[in-house]
Amino acid sequence: MMVLDFSFFTWDVFRSYVLGGLWFSLALTVIATLGGIFFGTLLALMRLSGIKSLEMVAAVYVNGMRSIPLLMVLLWFFLLVPLVTGHPIGAEGSAVITFIAFEAAYFSEIMRAGIQSIPRGQVFAGYAMGMSYAQNMKFVILPQAFRNMLPVLMTQTIILFQDTSLVYIITAHDLLHGFTVAGNNLSHPREAYILAALLYFVICYSLSNAVKRLQQKIAIIR
Repeated sequence: MMVLDFSFFTWDVFRSYVLGGLWFSLALTVIATLGGIFFGTLLALMRLSGIKSLEMVAAVYVNGMRSIPLLMVLLWFFLLVPLVTGHPIGAEGSAVITFIAFEAAYFSEIMRAGIQSIPRGQVFAGYAMGMSYAQNMKFVILPQAFRNMLPVLMTQTIILFQDTSLVYIITAHDLLHGFTVAGNNLSHPREAYILAALLYFVICYSLSNAVKRLQQKIAIIR
């Protein structure tokens, strides 16, 4: 009968092996979310611009990225870009760039749906007041779209945090990597993976509850 022993996992072990990986996973999540929303918004505006060339470029990028597994994009960037450029980027740098590029495609669709959810009457009202397309988007459409899509954006961020565990495959020092190293070095690999799953669950469950409360507040405002 297998007996699990978690007594090895002390604060010193957490600080030495796991804490750095946790900070990297959280930092990667925040950076990829902000970068993904920024570039995703640009892609959404390109697809809604009415300019065929911009629409086609954005559509090809978004549909292409959404059709390829994140793990494949991560491996391609980490392995192939240094061969092309002749300069290694490193695991952490590859993870940041890949996640921003990949998540931009998903945030783009969220933002496009948010923009299209705004009644057309408000768009025409902005034009009637003499606003340009950029001013209309900046002051009328995007603020409302962000508010409407905030729960969905946060849900995608939770998924993004879970996906950060994939950077383990390119040896980036993330949360999962920290637990793996601790488990292997201290001869408790099973216990380490159980604790890793538990910590992922606690973080994601807490964020999910925050999203539910946010949805309730937005529903009250409406």
